[in-house]
Amino acid sequence: MTDETDRTPAKSSRRPHHWRRDLTELAALFTAVATADSVANAVGHGPDGPLLLTGSAAALLATTAFHIWWARRHRPGPAAPPRPPAAGDTGPAATALWRMRTTVRDEPGSLAALCLALAGRHVDILALQTHPLAEGTVDELLLRAPAGLGPAELTRAAAEGGGSETWLERADAHDLVDAPTRALSLATRAALDAAELPLALRQLLGRCTIRSVPGPRPEVPAEGLWEDTVLRLRDSSGGSITIERPHLPFTPAEFARARALVELDARLGPRMPRRSDVLTLPEGNEITVRRADTGDLEAALRMHQRCSRATLALRYHGPVRDAGAADRYLRHLLSPRFGRTLAAYTASGRLVGLGHLLWDGEETEVALLVEDAWQRRGVGGELLARLVGMAREAGCESVYAVTQASNTGMVAAMRALGLPLDYQVEEGTLVVTARLTASRLTSGAHAREI
Repeated sequence: MTDETDRTPAKSSRRPHHWRRDLTELAALFTAVATADSVANAVGHGPDGPLLLTGSAAALLATTAFHIWWARRHRPGPAAPPRPPAAGDTGPAATALWRMRTTVRDEPGSLAALCLALAGRHVDILALQTHPLAEGTVDELLLRAPAGLGPAELTRAAAEGGGSETWLERADAHDLVDAPTRALSLATRAALDAAELPLALRQLLGRCTIRSVPGPRPEVPAEGLWEDTVLRLRDSSGGSITIERPHLPFTPAEFARARALVELDARLGPRMPRRSDVLTLPEGNEITVRRADTGDLEAALRMHQRCSRATLALRYHGPVRDAGAADRYLRHLLSPRFGRTLAAYTASGRLVGLGHLLWDGEETEVALLVEDAWQRRGVGGELLARLVGMAREAGCESVYAVTQASNTGMVAAMRALGLPLDYQVEEGTLVVTARLTASRLTSGAHAREI
């Protein structure tokens, strides 16, 4: 049995025969033949007939040749490849990445209205996260906008699309990673090294200030506290971690992510990569540089006892009065919660130098302490180069050292980095800031190995 649908195309392809159109075509053909015959008779039997025919043929040939020449002369060439936008180019092809956060009404179509308003300004939405609130929804978008479109115009577009409380920040290629991948990557970093937790929280939550407060904090419950622009989380050591972002309130989703990262850190316990470098100093002695933690406290206290009062005063900006004070301060410095510490040991196992990279809110401090007998021998320079390399890996834009103008060794070590330096003197205290966005270090090329 044949399906009726199989025969339908064949039937529809046959066109009905129209005899009127055939008669019209025959009449037009006869009229054209009669007209051609009349023209031929008039030209052929006239006195100038052959000359007129020859002139017409020459005119037709000339017209054809001119048309061919004109077409070849004005034929468009191959399209040039698109030019990549140069630095500072504000042409139509140049674009910029932005992170936008805006609050929209929690109702159908609100997100579509925002997208249409942005599309009207040729803004491409690369990524989108939604943070539901009790009233409304916070949309976080990664945008690629024309370079000439400033924050004021983007904010105006968001307002036209129904957005309010809009916040904008320039983004970079690292923001192109989707949120789940970013969270997993940060969790992996924190799992491998306890010192990575503050950095992971900063990258997870954007531009914020993170402070670790030691000691028992009964006012912070185990589940943490969320207060608009401030998060407080219980630290595994009994203290607390305070995260502040005054320019942008936190959302419940961000609070949950930060709490999950801190809980992961607490479950894994103390951990630190056990890598070390054996270095040969210019004079031929070998030292071993490795990461240090609270397990190096006893060796650090013994080094304190071997240091002169002047050396301790330069490092701590005042005398260390007793062993108890030194104990408490060194526990703070050696804790991975406050930064990273490098230790320099001799071949006999004697600690002769400590270098600290300390997270100070949004800034980063570097500090050195080298035993008197090992100063001016390259130990401080090696430690400092590695600390600065670690700061650069962590995404820090600059590091600063607080010392005194008389501490020529620290100033010389900072200059040896080969980075732009800023000097600021206040009440006898010298603050030297190195900008890490400049050229690479001139010494300590292996500074990122530890």
